[in-house]
This record gives sequence, C-alpha cells and structure tokens, in this order.
Amino acid sequence: MTNYFFHIYWWLLLFGIGIAFWPLTYLLFPKFFDKGYTFSKILGALVVSYIVWFLGSLKILPFLTSAVWLVAIFLVIGNFLLFKKDSRKLKKEIKKNWKIFAFEEALFFTALAFWAYVRGCQPNIQGLEKFMDYGFVNSILRARFFPPADMWLAGKTVNYYYFGHLVTAVLTKLSGFGSAITYNLMIATLFAFCLTATFCLAGNFIWLLTQNKKYSTKKKIRLVILTGLISAFLLTLGGNLHPFYWWLKNQNFSGYWYPDATRFIVQKFGAADNTIHEFPIYSFVVADLHGHLLNLPFVLLFLAILLTIAFRKKISLYPYIMISFLLAVFYMTNAWDLPIYLLVFSLTFLVFKKSIKKTFLLTIGIFILAILFSLPYHFNFQNITQGIGLVEFHSPIFMPLVLWGWPVIITLSFLGFLLVEKKVLKKKLTTIDLFVLCLLAVSWLLIFIPEIIYVQDIYIHSYQRANTMFKLTYQSFVMFSLTSGYIIIRILTSWKQKFLKILYFFLIFPFLLFIFVYPYFAITSYYGLKNYRGLEGLNYLKKSYPDDYQAIVWLKQNVTGQPVITEAVGESYTDYARVSANTGLPTILGWRVHEWLWRGSFDEPAARTEVVREIYESSDLTKTKALLDKYQVVYIFVGTLEKEKYPQLQKEKFSQSGEIVFSSGDTKIYQVKH
Repeated sequence: MTNYFFHIYWWLLLFGIGIAFWPLTYLLFPKFFDKGYTFSKILGALVVSYIVWFLGSLKILPFLTSAVWLVAIFLVIGNFLLFKKDSRKLKKEIKKNWKIFAFEEALFFTALAFWAYVRGCQPNIQGLEKFMDYGFVNSILRARFFPPADMWLAGKTVNYYYFGHLVTAVLTKLSGFGSAITYNLMIATLFAFCLTATFCLAGNFIWLLTQNKKYSTKKKIRLVILTGLISAFLLTLGGNLHPFYWWLKNQNFSGYWYPDATRFIVQKFGAADNTIHEFPIYSFVVADLHGHLLNLPFVLLFLAILLTIAFRKKISLYPYIMISFLLAVFYMTNAWDLPIYLLVFSLTFLVFKKSIKKTFLLTIGIFILAILFSLPYHFNFQNITQGIGLVEFHSPIFMPLVLWGWPVIITLSFLGFLLVEKKVLKKKLTTIDLFVLCLLAVSWLLIFIPEIIYVQDIYIHSYQRANTMFKLTYQSFVMFSLTSGYIIIRILTSWKQKFLKILYFFLIFPFLLFIFVYPYFAITSYYGLKNYRGLEGLNYLKKSYPDDYQAIVWLKQNVTGQPVITEAVGESYTDYARVSANTGLPTILGWRVHEWLWRGSFDEPAARTEVVREIYESSDLTKTKALLDKYQVVYIFVGTLEKEKYPQLQKEKFSQSGEIVFSSGDTKIYQVKH
C-alpha cells in the first residue's frame, strides 16, 4: 500500500465505525438535522476504546489485536440489534437524510485527506513533545494490561493523562498499520473530527432555532451549512488577531513568525511571566499528540449532548449518563477539561431548569458517576499539581485585547443584538440564545481566572501561570469559535434592514481576514506544502542516525513485551530517549524534566541520571552488574548519542556481562545475562 492510499484505508475503517455506531448515536440526537451521523465515528472509537481500557485495567482482557477486534465486533452486533429493533424508523431516516450523510462524509474525507497531505509534507515524529506522545502510544501498544509502563522511568507506570493515546493505539491495532504511520493519521483524524463535529453542532444551532420559523427546507439547509462551515473553519483553522497587531505595527508581514501568537503575553521590565495561549490550528500544525488536542472531539460530543438536554422536555437518563461518562474520559485524557465542562453543564442546567438545589444535587451526582467510570485510572494516578496560588503578574491590557479581540467583537455584537430583540422588539430569548450565552459566560470566566489565580506545578517561577492560562483559554477559544458562526448568521438573518446587514458584515469581515491569514503563515512555515514525503514518521531517523535507526527497527521487530533497556539520558525536546520513545520499551530514565513534572520531585530523576552515567562510564564491572540487576535491564543500547553523552564510555565491559545481539556500524545492542 503506497503512502497516497494509507488515508483511504484509514477512512474506510472510520467510515465502518461510523456506520456501525449510528444506531446508538441516533438515540442521543434524534432532533439533529443529521441525526447525529457526524458524531457516530467519534462515539464508536470512544466506546470501543473505553471498554478495551476498562477490561484491560481490571486484568480481564489483554490488550491484543484479537481482543480489540472482539470488543469491536461485540459492540457492532449490539448496534445491529438496536437497528433491528426499530429498523423501519431508522431506514426511513436513512432514506430521508442520505444526502446530508453523504455531504458530511465527503466533508470528513476531504478534511482527513487534506491534513494527511499536510502532515505528509513534514511527517517527522521529532521535535517539541512528539517523543513523549509517540512514546505513550508505543508503550500502550506493547502493554498487556493497563496502566501502561512509563517508557521513561523503568519499573513505574504512566502517571499522566493517557486515554487519548490509548484511543490512538486502539485504532492502530484495528488498522494493522505501524504506529509511525498512525501517529500522523491520528493528527489528520482529529482535524477531520473537529471540523465535521463543529460543522454539525454549530449547524444544529441554526437548525433547532429555525424549527418554528417559516423557512423552506432548502433555505434552512443553506443556513445550516453556512453556519456550520464558518464555525468549523474558525475552530480548526482560525487564529487570533495577532496577525492584525503585527500588520498595524509593521504595515507588512515580513518576518512574521506564527508561534508568537501563542506566546504573546509577557511581563515587561525584566519580570518572568512566560505564558502560553495556544489554539487548535497551532496544535494541528506542530502535531504534538497531546491530551488537549486528543480530547477536542469528545468535548464537542459533550456539548452536543448538552444541547439535546436543553431541548428535552422529558427526563431521560441516557444523556446524563453520557455526560458523566464523557467527564470521566476528560479526566483521563486532559484532566483540566473535567472542571471546565462540569461548570458548563451546571450553568446550562441552572439556566434552563431554574433550580439551584436540583443543579447542585445533579452536578454532585454526575461528578460521582464520572469518578466511578474512571475509577481504575484513579487507583494508579497521583495528582501532579501542587495547589493554588495568587498570580504575581498580570497581563498588560492591550495584550489580551490582541488575543481576544475577536471574541470581544462577537460577544458585544451578540449582547447588543439580544438587547434590541428583548427591549425594542419584545422578543424572548430562544433556547439556543441561552445556550450560546452560557458558553460565552464560561469562556470569559476562563480568560479572567489566570489573571487572579493559577494551579501550581514545577514551573512556579519563570512559567508561573503558563499552564493554567494555556489549559483554560484553549477551551475558551474552542467555545468562542463554536458559537461565532451562529452569532453571525443569527444577526444577519434577523435584521430586515439591508443597511444594517451590510454594516455588520463590513465590521467583522476585515477581522475574519486576519484570523484566516494565520493558518497560511503557520502551515507554509512548518510544512512548505511543496514536497510530499509520505506518512512514515521515522524516515528522519534513518537519515540522521542510520545505524541507530536499524537498531530501533530490530528492537521493534524482535523484542516482545516490555523488557527494560538503557540508553543515554537527556533533556526534554531533544533527540535523547529516542529508543524508548520509538519502541515503547521502558528505559531507566528518559526526558528528565518531564519525569520531574509527572512525579512532582526531581529526586528520582537526579538519582537515575547518575545511575545511567555509571552504567556507561564506570570501569567497575561488579557495580555495573548490580545496577543492571537493580533496574532489571535486559538490553544496553550503545549508539550515536550514548557516545556523545558519555565520553568515558566503557563498552568493553558489556561483552563481559552480556552478548551483542545487534550490530550496525558503530551502533550495538547488548543483551544482559542475569
């Protein structure tokens, strides 16, 4: 299979999952214009992965390809029985809505193919935090049960949010592709998931709004498509107004560097206040398979279910159980999203049900159920935060305005519009209006919080509020983008005066232009888009470290399970720990600062740094054997970086404590005799 067809096979797999899980999805979204079709792929991948994880965590079902397929087939049969139970109604829905299904499938395929091509222009799984994310995926693929082994701290299990990486591993096993291919395909899949899910959710804002209006079906569909596409492009491709600020300052884009839009807020006059305020297109471009990106499709599914709750007149447990289930998934994928969207749920429920007591009790119940859904995870996870602190630095006022200028415009225009509707035209707020207001209210709260408090971690000095601002405002960006399409179309279709429509359009259009300038600079800077290299993510390794590459391939093909290896210890964001990251085999110590972050203390990374140095440089064979025995090392890797890091390398002693099982050039792998 050539690189050009990898994404086609992958799409067929996802298409099959979507078709198979549509009966279950339909139960959640019977009022949606697409009957939930867009979300069926996301729900299917999620449910299969969760059951595989849950059974693996209880040591009931090992994480084997056959076991994953067994779970998938079992769930497909369950969906078939659901379909059979109400086949006449569901067949009628298919016949009625097949054009919508086809349009959304074409949109998904196009988005998937587009970003698969983009990644194919720079597919290297190297740089930033790709080693970490790829290492998690590879460790999970080698795991028999869960939690998986920490590939960078031998003898320990992963103490991080790994469920999204597990979903990647599940799809990897279902596809039969190597992880160096599926890593890049998963980035493309997340792009396609987010684009189509946002299209569906934002489109349904307008669809549900116009149910009682005298619009033709064709006009409704046109408005749905326009609204959905505006929000979808804003969420997946849109930037902030940093390009506008640059253009005002320089009158051109010469020298514009796209990461600056995500590191704009800084404290001047020598104070260290490095902040992070990323957004989805930056995440897609840099292609770190991080939890905040992996969780985005599940966040959109959550908001879609919450929307259906707002419209339900009868109490049904199914949506509330799904809300709890998704909050549990949030905690295991990107823990910050649990409190954020629990707040979104509570505020939305309070606004619609108008009962503080019911809201409080239901919120507590949903939270407890979420804990139960994720209980096996809690048994093996130690919280890595260190409390709450008061912010010492505050953002200069113009900087947040640059980053959040578009939300200011869209929020004020919506509030002004609603005020006119209510006070002048005597119209009541619609259900969708209230829902959108809830999302806007939480989004603004998330922006203000990092100006007051922050969650403490190891970056307490130079990056005091960086992670807090990053995690909170990322979700603000998502909710602002999601609601923008609705707000624009809501205002333009409600005003009868053509002059007002033109005025509003020309007010927002220049800002939209600058928002969509950002992906041009980001994508072309990182990828170029002129030289398609394919989806294989390890070709860079073959060129940069040819002998090491051959050794890593040998380990991947010949070593089963997760025996411990030792390799050179290095700092984060470097090529060190490349063996453990690329194979999933645990090493004594990988990226030191990352382990410091995950464990909350530098004591063990510091001690293990010295242990690895002694293994490579000590001339004392007895001491070396003792250290190898202590950490149960099976393979010693001696390659390019080991020779650079340890100039006093004593590799002759390894032949006395083991044998060479692989050799290519100056790179060797020794198997230890215990």
